[in-house]
Amino acid sequence: MKVGFVNIFGKPNAGKSTLLNSIIGEKLAIVSPKVQTTRHRIKAFLNKEGEYQIIFSDTPGIIEPKYRLHEKMMKAVKGSLEDADVALLLVDIKEKWQEADEIFASLKVKVPSILVITKLDTSDAKKFEEAKLFFSSKPYSKECIGISVTKNENIDLLLTSILRFLPEGNPFYNEDDLTDLPTKFFVGEMVREKIFLLFGDEIPYHTTVLVNEFKEKDTLVKIQADIIVQRESQKAIILGEGGKMIKQLGMAAREDMEKFLEQKVFLQLFVKVKNKWRDDELKLREYGYNG
Repeated sequence: MKVGFVNIFGKPNAGKSTLLNSIIGEKLAIVSPKVQTTRHRIKAFLNKEGEYQIIFSDTPGIIEPKYRLHEKMMKAVKGSLEDADVALLLVDIKEKWQEADEIFASLKVKVPSILVITKLDTSDAKKFEEAKLFFSSKPYSKECIGISVTKNENIDLLLTSILRFLPEGNPFYNEDDLTDLPTKFFVGEMVREKIFLLFGDEIPYHTTVLVNEFKEKDTLVKIQADIIVQRESQKAIILGEGGKMIKQLGMAAREDMEKFLEQKVFLQLFVKVKNKWRDDELKLREYGYNG
């Protein structure tokens, strides 16, 4: 039986979370057009009884840290490098390939690496061949595959390639498990995703979400969460005139939660100001950034 850790690396917006969700067939990692949407390492398990258990990890996009929050995000990347059996190195076909090459070379990956060129549907065959030629010659690239999640192109081919490099062993997790993270974590991420989708460039990066209550009752799940911001002006933006924006945010998040939990949800959201929380070690730990 093939068993191992397959960890996904790349610059922000390379398509890491989208690929993970596609392979697993469940939306576990939140997605938005903005960079740095992923802040935590998210493990997801793909099982086929008697044949394989693949533990995928989505990791934060690789950046130069500016805050303690960023430092913790990059620690999650480093931890993923240390326990990987196979590394997927993702590059958007429209990215600057030289920049991606410098990042991948700096990772000093010690396990088989598959270079995955993403978003083929946004370019043409000639550009893919040029990208493949560029990356195939790199020492970190054991194989080079182009994919389009949107068109479900070459996802099976990628899975076949992963299995070829994986070691044999015994499963680490129960085959019925989908992830090792608690449901409470994903609920908070759903709120955070809506912040990324509904608000401008600045607001999402100054916010995080703390789930204080998650109670499963007979008829519904009661959830209470705080949206943490850095300034009073940001709180006003999230609330909106007459509470319009937070109501819209709550409705959109609750809809996703009900699909995910397959239950009715009663959701309460509050906005709290915590000055400079991104650089406060105690606050970061309180909010679940333990790297």
